[in-house]
Amino acid sequence: MGIFANGVKKTNLNFFQKLGRAITGKSQVDEDVLDALEEALLSSDMGVDTTLKLIENIEDRVEKDKYVDMEELVALIRDEIANLMGPDQAVQPFDFSKKPYVMLVVGVNGVGKTTTIGKLAAMLTEQGKKVTIGAADTFRAAAVEQLTVWAERAGADIVKQPMGADPASVAFDTVKSAVAKGSDVVLIDTAGRLHNRVDLMNELTKIRNVIKRVVPEAPHEVLLVLDASTGQNAFIQAREFSKATDVTALAVTKLDGSAKGGVVVGIVDSFKFPIKFLGIGEGVEDLKVFDKKEFVEDLFKLEDIR
Repeated sequence: MGIFANGVKKTNLNFFQKLGRAITGKSQVDEDVLDALEEALLSSDMGVDTTLKLIENIEDRVEKDKYVDMEELVALIRDEIANLMGPDQAVQPFDFSKKPYVMLVVGVNGVGKTTTIGKLAAMLTEQGKKVTIGAADTFRAAAVEQLTVWAERAGADIVKQPMGADPASVAFDTVKSAVAKGSDVVLIDTAGRLHNRVDLMNELTKIRNVIKRVVPEAPHEVLLVLDASTGQNAFIQAREFSKATDVTALAVTKLDGSAKGGVVVGIVDSFKFPIKFLGIGEGVEDLKVFDKKEFVEDLFKLEDIR
């Protein structure tokens, strides 16, 4: 079983249920099969543009390769989706040559942002890295409390201030503390913000600027956390956050609770952000470093529906 199999199981079953009915008993791809394929891809929230691009590419390949059976069609789908998702290079989640490596974590409330930071801290300390967490979401007491619990569990340091404190001040103190203590990685939580709140979006710029006073090249990563179950809303958030700050990578959470795993493909194709982490469950170990080959194979695993 692949590392993402449980996380994409609902998407996989939904996809093949829609496609299977159209393809049963057929020996070639006709308009009915292409229509069913389009519906199946759209229902996984891959997005209209990405879906149409895939259908066109598959149509061309079928004409050239003379499709014979379901296995070959699935192989074509995997191949074309892998091509859309960029080169096969291994994802490097952290660059430890930069010390401290500063990651700013952004996203709307409810996507699993704070939990993702906690799991990242646990992942890093397990590797023997010294981690400092900055609780710069000073608008929500629960966020600071939650991060404090995660930091204690992971054995990470945490920098925090009272509710209502200036988030940029927390970010500044966090990076300063990390430098003084020789931390390898800094993870800074930010207030969950709606993409249409201009004032809060502008605050991200302020946070970035104060971090640079301590580590001029920081932040090294701006990680946008998206919830797979929100489907097309995730596209909107990706677009708006990319306008407000220099998003460099994605973490997609709650993949296991949704049949909309195609959103991962659509967002990568649309925005060209690399995905670094996928959340496929509640456990600490269920935040996985992204692997394109494994993800595509698990997303379209034919034997799961036989």
